[in-house]
Amino acid sequence: MKTKSLFNQSNCTFGSFPVRFWKPKIAIAVAAGILLSISAARPAMAAPFGSDHDRNAVEHVLLISVDGMHQSDLAWYAQHFPNSTLAKLLVKGVDYSNASTPFPSDSFPGMVGQVTGGDPQVTGIYYDDTWNHAVFPAGTTNCSGPAPGGEVTYFEALDLNLGALDAGQGIVPAPGSDPWANILQLDGNPVHLINPAQLPVDAATCQPIYPNQYLKVNTIFEVAHQHGLLTAWSDKHPAYQILSGPSGKGVDDYFTPEINSSSSATAPTDPNQPDWTTDNLATQQYDNYKVQAVLNWINGHRHDGSGNPGTPALFGMNFQSVSTGEKLPTSRTEGDLSGTAAGGYLADGFTPGPVLTHALTFVDQSLGSMVSALTARGLLNSTAIIISAKHGQSPMNIAALNRIKDSQIISALNAAWNQGHQGGNPNATPLVAQGTDDDGLLLWLNDRSKAATDFAHDFLVNYSDPTASIDGKPVTSAGLSQVYTGAAAAALIGVPLSDPRVPDVIGIAQYGVVYTGHKAKIAEHGGDHTEDRNVPILLVGPGAQGGTAVTTPVETTQIAPTILELLGLNPAELKAVRIEGTESLF
Repeated sequence: MKTKSLFNQSNCTFGSFPVRFWKPKIAIAVAAGILLSISAARPAMAAPFGSDHDRNAVEHVLLISVDGMHQSDLAWYAQHFPNSTLAKLLVKGVDYSNASTPFPSDSFPGMVGQVTGGDPQVTGIYYDDTWNHAVFPAGTTNCSGPAPGGEVTYFEALDLNLGALDAGQGIVPAPGSDPWANILQLDGNPVHLINPAQLPVDAATCQPIYPNQYLKVNTIFEVAHQHGLLTAWSDKHPAYQILSGPSGKGVDDYFTPEINSSSSATAPTDPNQPDWTTDNLATQQYDNYKVQAVLNWINGHRHDGSGNPGTPALFGMNFQSVSTGEKLPTSRTEGDLSGTAAGGYLADGFTPGPVLTHALTFVDQSLGSMVSALTARGLLNSTAIIISAKHGQSPMNIAALNRIKDSQIISALNAAWNQGHQGGNPNATPLVAQGTDDDGLLLWLNDRSKAATDFAHDFLVNYSDPTASIDGKPVTSAGLSQVYTGAAAAALIGVPLSDPRVPDVIGIAQYGVVYTGHKAKIAEHGGDHTEDRNVPILLVGPGAQGGTAVTTPVETTQIAPTILELLGLNPAELKAVRIEGTESLF
């Protein structure tokens, strides 16, 4: 899950590459030691580009998110593989090495931030699995009385068929070694792949709320579409239909195969079939389907290779391979099919291990195929390429890893509240309505009173149980370094306490803590550590001052107005840009 905390900037050097980690400047009002407000400082950049004429040469923008990729990974890979595509793009482009994702550093707010220019306080998107006190639960057909609140599940739980790469479309398995060879036939409108019975229900209309309808602001895809430009996007769940924005019309062509699914097309719902995320080579195979969709777009076709609508003005995809390469303890990898190659980083906490190194190489080669396709089409000199990440991942230092059972902590919290405030009633409503915990703690409470949030704060701060750690390490303060509840939690995000979407408890994890009940992963994201949020922004395109390194702090939300400027559109057409004053990167 994802969080927010205070870190000072530090500098270190790896070879000739300076690596700078930072946290956004946080304005602190001391009231009972609580952090009350966060200022999003977005200084205008020095001119890393040439003239406006150079920028006006951009006709296409290719946006790439390499999920999990740290700025240090980009620097390391370019240094050790100087002939790689990434190294060559660094030479040609502008490297914003001090970039940070929004908090919480989940995939959903991370990607939404890149395409809206807004942080969660403006977009209303805190995570892909949240709670909203102002909606009716999924499946509700009678919306009488006050809304009781409900879970908002904008991830694989929305699919028509939970467990299938095609999300339940029913694509016929192909003969041969790859039964999913026909996956490019996936519907280009993910609305058709979403089960409305799994959606939260609007209290006013008693209708399901699709992801795009939940978003409070518009997107760059909507702005481009409204100006008659073609758009396309590929991502890991049909729920990324959210990127089309409130109008639902922003993205003309989607390709959203389900990452959290079985790699078997003949038995997609068999729990014994391997998931694409449990093996890094399988993740690469999954990502490669999306690469093929991007190549089809570059060549002027739809994602499935049909038709000739032309190369989109705005298009791109996310990669999952680096993320699973960081998470998996061991995996198959290129040159070692034993399944025992080490995932994550070496003991120095900086150097990618064998699985992660090959995952980076796969991404690099995929980017190379895109550059080659653009070149072959004569589009490279009119295309801007932006490489970033929805989130990083933590911990990079495996020695710091402490996996803690969040379910055990939540159960203990519910039991303590029940005993002290509900008379030990076994049928009483539990205090915690929803917990979303990766490398931080987000809790939504059924009782939002100050008494309840204060109780949760004190319980978590004082929680200590060595049996909660599956790594046998001490568990102090529930694995948290800071706990914000009630008004302090709302102020941390920057919304009023009355906001029905904001978590009632936000816990900042101690470094190395991952909330999980098993040993299947060694890293996570969502938190507020530099390793969760310090990601690359590499911008390559006409007029870019090649080899420029910008160390001024920036945020990935600045990608949105930058893209619109590159396409000759007005960033002020984005609602989040107007509200937050989000600056372009140049």
